[in-house]
Amino acid sequence: MIDYAFDESTSFAVVNLPTMAESYGKKNGIWYAAPAGAQGWSKATSRKASIAEGDAPPPGGGPVKPSSGRVIRIINNMDHTVQCRVLLNLRTSQPFEEVVEDLGQVLKMNGAKKMYTVSGQEVRSFSQLRNEFADVDTFYLGVGSVGGSVNNLMLSPVRRGRSRVVNTAIVEDLSKRRSRSKSRPRALYAPESEIVRTNDYTLLEVLKEEPVRVTIKGLRRTFYPPLHHPPMDNTPPEKKLQLEWVYGYRGTDSRKNLWVLPTGELLYFVAAVAVMYDRDEDAQRHYTGHTEDIQCMDLHPSREMVASGQRAGRNRKTQAHIRIWSTETLQTLYVFGMGEFEVGVAAVAFSQLNGGSYVLAVDAGRESILSVWQWQWGHLLGKVATLQEDLTGAVFHPLDDNLMITHGKGHLTFWNRRKDGFFERTDIIKPPSRTLITALQFEQDGDVITADTDGFITIYSVDSDGAYFVKMEYEAHNKGVSALVMLSEGTLLSGGEKDRKICAWDSLQNYKKITESKLSESAGGVRSIYPQRPGRNDGNIYVGTTKNNILEGSLQRRFNQVVFGHGRQLWGLAVHPDDEVFATAGHDKNIALWRKNKLLWTTQVAFECIALSFHPFGVVLAAGSSEGHLLILNTENGVLSNTIRICGSPLSCMAFNPTGDMISIGSQNGSIYLFRVSRDGFSYKKSNKIRGSQPLIQLDWSTDSNYIQTVTADYDLCFWDVKSLSPEKSPIVMKDVKWYTYNSTIGFMVAGMWNNRFYPMTSIISTSSRSAAHDLLISGDTDGYLRLFRYPCLSPKAEYNEEKLYSGKLACARFLFNDRNVVTVGGTDAGLMLWELTEE
Repeated sequence: MIDYAFDESTSFAVVNLPTMAESYGKKNGIWYAAPAGAQGWSKATSRKASIAEGDAPPPGGGPVKPSSGRVIRIINNMDHTVQCRVLLNLRTSQPFEEVVEDLGQVLKMNGAKKMYTVSGQEVRSFSQLRNEFADVDTFYLGVGSVGGSVNNLMLSPVRRGRSRVVNTAIVEDLSKRRSRSKSRPRALYAPESEIVRTNDYTLLEVLKEEPVRVTIKGLRRTFYPPLHHPPMDNTPPEKKLQLEWVYGYRGTDSRKNLWVLPTGELLYFVAAVAVMYDRDEDAQRHYTGHTEDIQCMDLHPSREMVASGQRAGRNRKTQAHIRIWSTETLQTLYVFGMGEFEVGVAAVAFSQLNGGSYVLAVDAGRESILSVWQWQWGHLLGKVATLQEDLTGAVFHPLDDNLMITHGKGHLTFWNRRKDGFFERTDIIKPPSRTLITALQFEQDGDVITADTDGFITIYSVDSDGAYFVKMEYEAHNKGVSALVMLSEGTLLSGGEKDRKICAWDSLQNYKKITESKLSESAGGVRSIYPQRPGRNDGNIYVGTTKNNILEGSLQRRFNQVVFGHGRQLWGLAVHPDDEVFATAGHDKNIALWRKNKLLWTTQVAFECIALSFHPFGVVLAAGSSEGHLLILNTENGVLSNTIRICGSPLSCMAFNPTGDMISIGSQNGSIYLFRVSRDGFSYKKSNKIRGSQPLIQLDWSTDSNYIQTVTADYDLCFWDVKSLSPEKSPIVMKDVKWYTYNSTIGFMVAGMWNNRFYPMTSIISTSSRSAAHDLLISGDTDGYLRLFRYPCLSPKAEYNEEKLYSGKLACARFLFNDRNVVTVGGTDAGLMLWELTEE
């Protein structure tokens, strides 16, 4: 038997193909189920038992499984104004030809025999509908073979019929039609008064709104609309993102990246932001003119201007270039080098003698081209290919503005720029030396001091003929030396990357060692050194470390932490349910808790953690490790209270349910692990496991704790029934579920983030989150764009407010509990930032 319901006002039909079962009955087009032990019939209350969702009651009266429902539009081939949408059950046992004939009756066609796609291909079976034409939405019904005038009609564009008169004609015509089954008559359409009502919507309203179709990674996905949702608003939100705080320091992969300004502010860079940190006021200022990661920086001799060079992005707006800007006003003074640099700027430096009128830059491309610019005019004074594969730095000689020095792997070269623009090259280190020179400084008389990865410091001097020779060489550190600083009184400071030592050498006493100090293992090795008060001989210094921390102190006293940052990749982020507190966890095995810009505590754990979640009561923080462990920490003090082995795969996403009595953990192996939680989040007991096959990256609970939705690494939206412990196959069944959080990057309510018409390029959304007030949506993509939309975000025409201070993938973005701030983490570059939501 085939059962239809037709809506005269919205021009669509719902097609259902049920099979009768002993414990099911049907009355006036509504399915009723008899519960075990109950007398008589009772109305089916399960969402899955609703015929409105295209379900067929299974034999035996067990739980109703959703059918493989498919929404298609069918059009009368002889009259294109007659068309409707149908919800079709592809699992019926009824012959395909009979179903086509019945669909033809809906379109007022006698003897419909054939179904065609818009391009004229014939559909012969349900199997073809399921597989070959899975992405096709519109089909034509015809009475004969394709050809002649029929074919012409087939290929004409689809038009939505405006006439509503034809629909009533269909209803009248079909109501007179006799049932195919002689034993049991059927009513094709339920009268308006007998429409089934489930979850506040009617059977005939199920397809009232068009599904949204989005193409992600070349595959088309369909999302079904809930019956009730806020109206669509494509205008940009009234709030905008203002950078409030940048955490950490970039010490893992950059050199010579820490200075002190005349104001006493620390100057350094993280991602695409130059940070000026005032320790006394505990305040930051930010220069945000760059669109991609800053790779190098230099302070002007006046200490009032900065030159910074960025890497290249994927489009014209994010080309590699150099910016000169004021540290006082944060205004951009000059921009030059657009289109000159291949993949980025590897080194930048001001000249010394002429008041910093020249800037040198080295391209990070294959040829490592050295160029010299008169930056006030944007004039290129000359360039030369250094042809170095691993160049670590370049500087002007302090006594000659036309003499430049480049250094790197097996490479220390002087470049003398002549008046005709050509460069004379002098190689101080001759091949085949493979020594990697990491730092360079000058004595007051112009002698050159270098440090290398073997731990040696070498001093080069000039003879009477102008030729350089090795004046002195000594082993200063065990393995690599990463920083050299010559203090004004003639003391040379050197910092070791591997041995974590800072040594002081007296240059006036043949580089005799004065003293040394060693940093703690948790702080990391030395990356950069700078005097706290340049020009004064008080011995106080700032030290930037390889683990993204900044310390202050001197060699006579111990070093204190000034800036804490996660040392390696940073993926884990969770916000507190009712306080301005958030937690972060990274590959450096540190878990940290922050209140705005204050670090509350850090805990060193045994595993790299990639996922975090707060218990709804806020007293417990759960962390998932890359080796499959669940770690439970006390939020108040960071003490680890429990470690549970879950599986052998990384735990990539996790969340407590709204009541806090269960936690769901999504793994890279595709399965979801469920644990019962008690004692306010301190006690855990394994409950169940729902098997899956695709790696999971995001996870949300429904408000009633009955369902979970997840997003796979291939951006498939999957639903899971917690009670029956099974994947929920039909997305139509789930369309009206209310979600406690919405951190999934795909779905009907967030579809407008994808393929947005205002994006500069095709974006893959890597993270998104709904605000607590359900009115804003934050999203981050794999190109580092952070965007603020209105929620719901339904249309690709949705406008947004945008910021771009990351180069790579934005790993996670979340609203704080009161929607006043947004926290973002940058994955591979460990960039952690706090944003304030301000009025436009």
